[in-house]
Parts: sequence; C-alpha cells; structure tokens
Amino acid sequence: MFVDLSLNSILMMAGAFLIGWILSAISSRFSAKNRASERDPRDDRIRSLEAELRVAQTKNDKITAQVEQLEGALKDANEGVEKRDSVITHQQSRLDGAQSDLKDSVMKTRELRVELTERATENVKSEAKQRELQTELEVVQASTDLLATGVLDYSLTPEGDEFDDRKVNKGKDSRRATN
Repeated sequence: MFVDLSLNSILMMAGAFLIGWILSAISSRFSAKNRASERDPRDDRIRSLEAELRVAQTKNDKITAQVEQLEGALKDANEGVEKRDSVITHQQSRLDGAQSDLKDSVMKTRELRVELTERATENVKSEAKQRELQTELEVVQASTDLLATGVLDYSLTPEGDEFDDRKVNKGKDSRRATN
C-alpha cells in the first residue's frame, strides 16, 4: 500500500513544500503592506458609524438625564396642581355653603319683611281705629259736657229721636245773645 519512495524524492518534496511556504509568507507580507496603504472604504464607514454611535450615546445619556429632571419637575407640578385642586374644591364647597346660607337668609328676610309689613298695616289700622274711637269719645264727652251745662237741649219729639229745629235755633240765638 505504501509506495516505496526514495529518500531523495521525499526530501525533494519536503524542500519544495518548504520553499512554497517561504514564498507564500514573503508574498503575503508584501501584499499586507499594500493592503495597509490602501484602506478599504468600508473600514472608514465603520469607524465613522462607530464615532456617530458614541456621540449619539452621549447625547442620549444627556437627554435621558434631562428627561428624568423634567419628569421630576412634572411630578412636583402635578402634586402642586393636585394640592391647588383640593384647596379650590374645599373653597368651592365653602362658597356653595355660603351661597345656600345666603339664599336661606334672603328668604327669611323676605318672610320677615312680609310679616313686618303686615304688622305695620295692622298697627296703622288699629291706630286709625283708636284715633276714630278717641274722636268719637271726645265728641261724646263734649256732647255730655254741653248737655250738662245746658247749652244743648234735645227735646224728644213724638216721632222719635229727631231734633226740633226751633229749639236748636233758640239755643243758638240765646248763645248769641249771651255772647
């Protein structure tokens, strides 16, 4: 199975392999220098994208910090608004209570005015009746005084309570004469 090869041919093959390897190493070194001097445009694009990524990440970090600050300020503002809303709600309820109390007071005041008006009307009517009665009483008192002094003389006629004009005129004449 194995082929009998001479030692010379094996050494030759090994030498050829070794020379090929040395030539390929030298060739790859020269081509690597050429490659290093001629950059691939994709490498530049990758480097610029990496730089943009770092800048974007820095901006993102700054914006994230600003967003967190703004969220904190918004939270504080919302708490302030909620406190103000509760104060406004409390004041509105007090205002509504005061308005209802005011309406009740106005209704009571109107009722009292009506009652006072009625009482005043009744007082005026009773005062008018009192004056009328007082006037009648004074008239009766004066008549009684006149009758007692004899200035007035009422004679009753057979027909009833009518005055006799002659006697009344006589009384007037006698008064005129005495004056």
